[in-house]
Amino acid sequence: MISVEPTAFERSVPDSRVIDDSLKGSKLATFWIEDANGPKWSKFSGSANYDLVVVGGGFLGLWTALQAKQRDPNRTVALIEGKRIGWAASGRNGGFAEATLTHGEKNGSRRFPKELARLDELGLQNLDEIEKEVKRLRFDCDFERTGALAVAVEPYQVAELEEERGTEGLRYFDEKQIQAEIASPTYLAGLWALEDTAMIHPGKMARELARACADAGVDIFEETVAKDVQSESTGPVTVKLASGQLSAQRVALATNAFPALLKRYRLHTVPVYDYVLMTEPLSAEQLKSIGWKNRQGVADTANQFHYYRLTKDNRILFGGYDAIYHFGGKIKKKYEDRPASHRMLASHFFTTFPQLEGIRFTHRWAGVIDTCSRFTAFFGHGRDGRVAHSAGFTGLGVAGTRFAANVMLDQLSGEKTERTELQMVKSLPIPFPPEPFAWIGVEVSRWALNRADHNRGRRNLVLRTLDAVGLGFDS
Repeated sequence: MISVEPTAFERSVPDSRVIDDSLKGSKLATFWIEDANGPKWSKFSGSANYDLVVVGGGFLGLWTALQAKQRDPNRTVALIEGKRIGWAASGRNGGFAEATLTHGEKNGSRRFPKELARLDELGLQNLDEIEKEVKRLRFDCDFERTGALAVAVEPYQVAELEEERGTEGLRYFDEKQIQAEIASPTYLAGLWALEDTAMIHPGKMARELARACADAGVDIFEETVAKDVQSESTGPVTVKLASGQLSAQRVALATNAFPALLKRYRLHTVPVYDYVLMTEPLSAEQLKSIGWKNRQGVADTANQFHYYRLTKDNRILFGGYDAIYHFGGKIKKKYEDRPASHRMLASHFFTTFPQLEGIRFTHRWAGVIDTCSRFTAFFGHGRDGRVAHSAGFTGLGVAGTRFAANVMLDQLSGEKTERTELQMVKSLPIPFPPEPFAWIGVEVSRWALNRADHNRGRRNLVLRTLDAVGLGFDS
């Protein structure tokens, strides 16, 4: 018989009045976007010709456009965005710029065992280069190379962290030490990866990337919706717009969770909603009650995990755990307001930091994760190599999009590079089945992940089967 044990967040539940008071007055709005007022770019209408057209104004599209101009300043580049620069996943995430390109060591060793060591090197190199670019281009994006702290909140999770004790670049904390580092009654152990993660303000990062693109000569257009990509067997590619068309020698598609303009890749991702809360700024006394002097990004180690971090003005962003896929795979504004998820996060927040009872959340929001079955970005192409496509970052695109942008530019150049020859780049994840099977599969996976978290992390038959066939669903 499978045991069902309560988690730390069920064993210690705050009073409902604490949750009610904390959410009272919070607004459904993304703090990062609201806090990073950028210029409004004009809408494109009519027709024009470019060497490169980039579709999508998030991190992937912005890095692609910027690096295209850095490689060849004479190349004409246009970037189009259906709404506002950075309004979607790039402006709604936790701001964890993580070095990993493989969604962590375990996932990478299972999927790309022969090249994992090199992928880890390339990922760390990519993060180092982002830091250099932030300094060189003087980005105002609250960049902090703090590293990330994994915390155990259940006894079985302690052993997982202890296995890494003594590994170079990692610092292990036992229960007493982790409590001294960050004071939470839920913490039993911790593992600090010192160099592989930076904290950024994602709204400011998107704004600064757009500024750098414009300074480099990229033409940026907002409120410009791409409808289709068409081409003859030779010649330029045409990007059909709601307001005209753009022709280009090469096209880079950076639409992530939104339906791919190359239809063959539309089943390779599903849009999964992730929910987030942001507190008001902590007072000096409140911050002292926690500690957190090293300002690491934090995540617990369950299947359904939370991630949280401090902002420059000492707010706490608290998100994750409740990953929701809606039948049909649609992206709709109404899905962003989910009281059950936001209340659950508030409850888990006060279980984690009961000493902060009385603090208010100013913002609540949701964002869509472009989830793929292998949890790592994949790369596609079309129109005889004149169109490149990348998606599937599964929540780890803040830094990984820059690497992916370089891959797409390599592919569009027609030259073989180390990046284009990686198995990770040349292979594709297993696509998700069409509805209703996609929804059924995701719901069964969510149930199985939740069951594992209530059974000392033991993966049941459903999860073991998904592991065996290379399918997955990430919380």
